[in-house]
Amino acid sequence: MTLEDLEKFSDAWNRHDLETLMSYMTDDCEFVLGSGKSASGDKFVGYDAVKKAFEQVWTDLPDVSFQNARHFMSGDRGCSEWTMVATHPNGTKMEMDGCDLFTFVGDKIKIKNSYLKRRKS
Repeated sequence: MTLEDLEKFSDAWNRHDLETLMSYMTDDCEFVLGSGKSASGDKFVGYDAVKKAFEQVWTDLPDVSFQNARHFMSGDRGCSEWTMVATHPNGTKMEMDGCDLFTFVGDKIKIKNSYLKRRKS
């Protein structure tokens, strides 16, 4: 995995390009949301579950984009910082900062763990 790969992964999110996203994930990958029923967020395990969860992001927020992305890596770990901008189905605009913490296995992402900072109106 390289910084260029993280940039391409980020760009695929903004294009809503599921096949490219999944080409970066291991078969036993994990996606941990920045929210959910547990304190650590909802977790999806396995290629099919992660693929479905990624699709759900675009279903819930059809115009979502991740702006001002910055990426860094150290060994088998990495981070992408971004600002998420989207419109809820009820028309409410949303903007929040966040990051993904990654664990890599070779040239693939094993874990994508998301953290969010919600703004209050």
